Amino acid sequence: MLLDRANDRLMESTTRFQRYLWALGDLAAKIPTGQTIADRYQVVAPRIWLDTQSDRPPRFPSPVPEEIRPYLHLYPWRLHIPEAFGVCQWAQSEDSPEIVLLENAPIDGNGQLYPTLSESRSAAKPVRQVYWLWQLLQLWTPLQEAGVAASLLDENNIRVQGWRVWLLELKPSTLKHSLKDLGQFWSNGIDSTHPEIAEPLTAICQQLRGGEATLQEISTQLDALLLERAARQPLRVQVAGTTDSGLVRPHNEDACYPTLEDLQEKDEPLQKELLPHVAIVCDGVGGHDGGEIASHMTVQVLKLQLRAFLTEIARESAAVSHTLICDQLAAIVRVVNNTICAQNDAQDRESRQRMGTTLVMALQVPQKVITAAGETLENAHELYLTNIGDSRAYWLTRDYCQRLTVDDDVAGREVRLGRSLYRQALERYDAAALTQALGTRDSQMLHPTIDRLILDEDGLLLLCSDGLSDNDWVEKSWHEFAPAVLNGERTLEETVEAWVRLANEKNGHDNTSIVLTHYRVSELTAKEVQLFDPAHQTKGLDTPDTLMSESSKALLYDQPTTGLDPYPSRRRDRTSSWIAMLGIIAALAMSAAIGWLAMSQLGDRQTPPPPETDVPE
Repeated sequence: MLLDRANDRLMESTTRFQRYLWALGDLAAKIPTGQTIADRYQVVAPRIWLDTQSDRPPRFPSPVPEEIRPYLHLYPWRLHIPEAFGVCQWAQSEDSPEIVLLENAPIDGNGQLYPTLSESRSAAKPVRQVYWLWQLLQLWTPLQEAGVAASLLDENNIRVQGWRVWLLELKPSTLKHSLKDLGQFWSNGIDSTHPEIAEPLTAICQQLRGGEATLQEISTQLDALLLERAARQPLRVQVAGTTDSGLVRPHNEDACYPTLEDLQEKDEPLQKELLPHVAIVCDGVGGHDGGEIASHMTVQVLKLQLRAFLTEIARESAAVSHTLICDQLAAIVRVVNNTICAQNDAQDRESRQRMGTTLVMALQVPQKVITAAGETLENAHELYLTNIGDSRAYWLTRDYCQRLTVDDDVAGREVRLGRSLYRQALERYDAAALTQALGTRDSQMLHPTIDRLILDEDGLLLLCSDGLSDNDWVEKSWHEFAPAVLNGERTLEETVEAWVRLANEKNGHDNTSIVLTHYRVSELTAKEVQLFDPAHQTKGLDTPDTLMSESSKALLYDQPTTGLDPYPSRRRDRTSSWIAMLGIIAALAMSAAIGWLAMSQLGDRQTPPPPETDVPE
């Protein structure tokens, strides 16, 4: 069996788990390879240290030095920026200089630095070349505000791992760098840019150097180029998910979409419009009465909201900006939050008795791109991630595992506020306590994290609750599952079930939910064609005749849907139309959720919940 073979290899892989660190400063650069520092760190390459005691916390500075603070404040950007791990004294005496060590640095599993962007540019596809620059531009404002914008102007400092831009370290500077500096830096790489994009990128660099355009204007131009290049690739999508109560808990407070049961009903109207674009995982907040209800209610309301959202997107004649889509997703999340809060208030639930849930959600928005030549491209390859709480998203390929989300917990809050290093914050008794969850407070206090990725390579998106991610079991086990799927050796359904069994074995104290989505942008071989169900391939989204089908209206107790203008003529009108749409759907969704809640509670009184909880229909 897959799990048996995986377990055999995991026993070996976990014993050889190695943490490589990047040592900051001139002193670290002078330490020769082969030395062992503080009886713990082996210098395996210049400034690359192997932690031989990774089960022990490092030494922490007190107070936090100024050179470390930018790493703390920029913790939300950990996908692109390393984290402060701790410090190490060069000698045994207390007054010897301390060397700052960084974890989550661009170092591979063999202790080698990932290549620089400059080294990788000439071999990269046009879409990836543009995507790297787009990521750098998104980092410009936060790094400039932190006084470390110089980090984006050093060729050796900008590393890449596949699609991902990954900085080696943060470089403070007394100079105030501007977009002109960024334009000059980008211009140096134009010669190695793909000919298909050299002209538009040259024009963008000229605007940056001349100070002729704002950051927003440059971002809009770069984004348009990015979407056009991405949309020229094929895109095939498959998804599977499952949830399990685990070995200890009698109730399953998790919920996810789609489950294996949902996939069996893929021809139903609601499923046809959501699959394979939507993936959701929710984990009822531990210690909060009604977490099971909150997680299922969230999935139910989101399905209705996202169906309406995708319908509206399909009616747009041109691509909607990613900022507007992020705003609309945030509004949808607040609708869900208000739905749960309304139930909490109606039942006089207070404090820890209030229903709550985490959320991690992926939405592949299949919007069209109209090129300057008038060509229509069917799918812009945009993937939007929304998360609240500590359920996580990971991107997996044959070669790497990238954690895409940041937990909303006390440990992360302490880091962002500059109070302590992450490893230090983990020693708090309340380190894992959530700082926000759906349903526990008013929407004005809710701050969902919403990011956009561009699908430019074959890979797997893993959404999971902490039943799997606790104790780093995704990082320890991904290589036993992801390559098998990507190589066509295992199906998604087999993999999610095997991964849940592993989670039960290693973290069986908790519920576990997993949704795994396979995105394929490369051409299929004859052998691989059979692995993809044509019904689940995203070659565009058919526009429904009405905002909601008859089955959806029945689910919403025959509530009417009127007064929506599907063809707004200007961006301002489009925004107000979407807000009106969300308001109407919010009211309908709340009515449906209230009815579903009443039936769910009645059912709970009559029979105990099953060990596996399906998404209610």
